[in-house]
Amino acid sequence: MEHRYVFATNNAHKLDEVRAMMGKQIELLSLKDIHCYDDIPETGSTLEENALLKARYVYEHFGMDCFADDTGLEVDALGGEPGVYSARYAGDAHNSDANIRKLLCNLKGKELRTARFRTVFALIVDGKEHLFEGTIEGTILTARHGTRGFGYDSVFVPNGYTQTFADMNAELKNRISHRAVAAGKLAQFLSKI
Repeated sequence: MEHRYVFATNNAHKLDEVRAMMGKQIELLSLKDIHCYDDIPETGSTLEENALLKARYVYEHFGMDCFADDTGLEVDALGGEPGVYSARYAGDAHNSDANIRKLLCNLKGKELRTARFRTVFALIVDGKEHLFEGTIEGTILTARHGTRGFGYDSVFVPNGYTQTFADMNAELKNRISHRAVAAGKLAQFLSKI
């Protein structure tokens, strides 16, 4: 039997990635699918808070089981920046080019290039809240490489690999990424409901 959940996102890339991970037993609806065109505030100071804010908004306004995520790139040489502000690091426009330019500028001349992507999913089912986290460690390059992916993918090389996320095919990235780890935990939980 297929279960239906709202994934509280308007990001088509994220939606495709998570749909591919969830399998056929779970039908995922986007915010657009439920006619939610509101700009859901992400005013939390942590990834967990932002994910919960989005999920609670959908659950309270639409009454549907749902989940939301928030992802941050945490760079050690920058004290964990951009972190919770990753999508709007260079301003409010969610401009990936500008975000990467600012990141590379802030890292100029720094030898320490270690970083991690961290994703938190907040799930609300029957009014109960659950959190699932995924992390992948890696290194930030000095210049972009690759044309696939989105966000900071072109400057992030996961540990154990020589390619950036933007060099990898979707199948490999979806198997090893921070979002894959968190979504895998989420999918395992949902399969037992």
